[in-house]
Amino acid sequence: MTDQIAERWQLALTGACGGVLFWVLIKAVEGEMVGLQAALILFALVTVVFAALLTMTGPIGLWRALPRALALGLAVSALTWLAGLRYPDPDGLVASPLSILALMTVAVLPVPFLIAGARGNWRDYGALFLEAWSIVVRSAAAWAFVGLVWLVIYLSDAVLRIVGVTVVGDLLEYWIVLAVVTGATLGLGMAVVYELADLLSPYLVLRLFRLLLPAVLVVMVVFLVALPFRGLDGLFNGLSPALLLLTMVAAGVSLVSVTVDQSDAEASPSPLLRRAAQGMALILPVLAALAAWAIWLRVDQHGWTPERLFVALIAGLGLLYGAVYAASVLRGSGWMGRIRQGNIAMALAVIAIAALWLTPILNAERISAASQLARFEAGRTPVADLDLRALESWGRPGAAALARLEEMAKAPGQEALAARLEDPDGYNLPAEDAVSNEAAAKALAAVMPLQPASATGTRDTLLAAADGYLLADWQTVCDQALPDGAPGCLMIVADLLPTLPGEEAMLLLQRSPDYTEALGLFLDEAGDLLTRSALRADGRYPDSSEAAELMRAWRDTPPPLTPALINQLGTGEAGLMILR
Repeated sequence: MTDQIAERWQLALTGACGGVLFWVLIKAVEGEMVGLQAALILFALVTVVFAALLTMTGPIGLWRALPRALALGLAVSALTWLAGLRYPDPDGLVASPLSILALMTVAVLPVPFLIAGARGNWRDYGALFLEAWSIVVRSAAAWAFVGLVWLVIYLSDAVLRIVGVTVVGDLLEYWIVLAVVTGATLGLGMAVVYELADLLSPYLVLRLFRLLLPAVLVVMVVFLVALPFRGLDGLFNGLSPALLLLTMVAAGVSLVSVTVDQSDAEASPSPLLRRAAQGMALILPVLAALAAWAIWLRVDQHGWTPERLFVALIAGLGLLYGAVYAASVLRGSGWMGRIRQGNIAMALAVIAIAALWLTPILNAERISAASQLARFEAGRTPVADLDLRALESWGRPGAAALARLEEMAKAPGQEALAARLEDPDGYNLPAEDAVSNEAAAKALAAVMPLQPASATGTRDTLLAAADGYLLADWQTVCDQALPDGAPGCLMIVADLLPTLPGEEAMLLLQRSPDYTEALGLFLDEAGDLLTRSALRADGRYPDSSEAAELMRAWRDTPPPLTPALINQLGTGEAGLMILR
């Protein structure tokens, strides 16, 4: 048997063993021989050990990979145990996407360092760079092979069933067969892919990525030049703009890293791409700072949540990356080498922060629960704005905060809080909050343009039926002045639903220069406010430019009320119609 065939069998058997262990673990959980908490820890251990083993065996060999994969698996399973302590049951950790992302980061990013360390120098940037991208390509190719094998298996079963042979389908009814075949196929695929490393080199992908750098740089420069002229309101309206900016920062970091490559000899020889990389490095701190400012304003307004803390950490990493890249360029010659060394330090920082996220040191749920409780005790958060459902999802820290609120609710004068705790979703607001909603509705009516101007009765009725969070949202939009100085909203009142008593309204909200929302407002039989997205006569939603144009036109002149260009077969609500 040749060494090549032996390595294929080795990895195939390794993958099959991993599949068997997964099946054993599932059976142990089903038989209640292992608790869910222990099963989750063991699942993390098995997953990380075998994934790392299959990934590292090609570059450094099975027996050198085994202790390193086992050490990584033990570290990740220990962090899984620590993170699980925040929740009364394992479902809380499984339902936390941020914790799962942190676990994946700790499991994946150290692998190139382990491979480079096995070869003698874990700080060898050339080895780290090449292995990191090679792992991506090899893993994608191996999983594509697994998918292809299963496609062949299912097609074979379908063909054999035509002639009455069901042996393949019968075998697939056993979960252990599925697990073993998948594991063995993945191992075999990883072995073959590594043998063809020269053919599946990531260099083609990296060379193509380089070409995107000038285009992305132009977009960022245009954004920064246009931002002062369009105002900062849209930027600081929530987490979405901050996340978008941080995504662009991540893209810029990746493109600069690809351009400088693993060494000066491998770096792009194009002067255009090198200058673009320098330009990108210099503007990254500005974009990251804008994102960090937007997040801080959001936290100052509403306090910490796990999501805001996560984005804030990403913004901090973006600032560090930007500072490293900009300083490397500003120091002159040798800037590409300094960026490469900075990438090593930043990768280690990312691993460290991801690991801390899973420990009591950086318990996002505890920090968020303490923040929300402190804001309420200081009077910065009204009773109606307490997000009790969020606290319920924050594990033990959230439960402790809820317990503290329940204690506070027993004190005299805290009747509104007690009623809110009995109604976590806020469907039945206490009298104090009803008064607050009434004031909010009046404040919104004072700034919201209305067509026709005489339809104040319908407007006030609809706003009075709106929930507090809707009124606050609409108030925020209306308070944003458009370039011509007009409020960013408009309500048009008309008898839009003849089958319902009274009039209805169309509400136009220009949330940003590029997004205008159109909502239909009406009351149901119980007097509750319902909202529906507005449709054009042809059945499609109006795009933002159309809605913005209608808003500008209807602000000056109320639109006519005309019948819809549609008929139906049958009568009443049971009729049928065509929406084109």
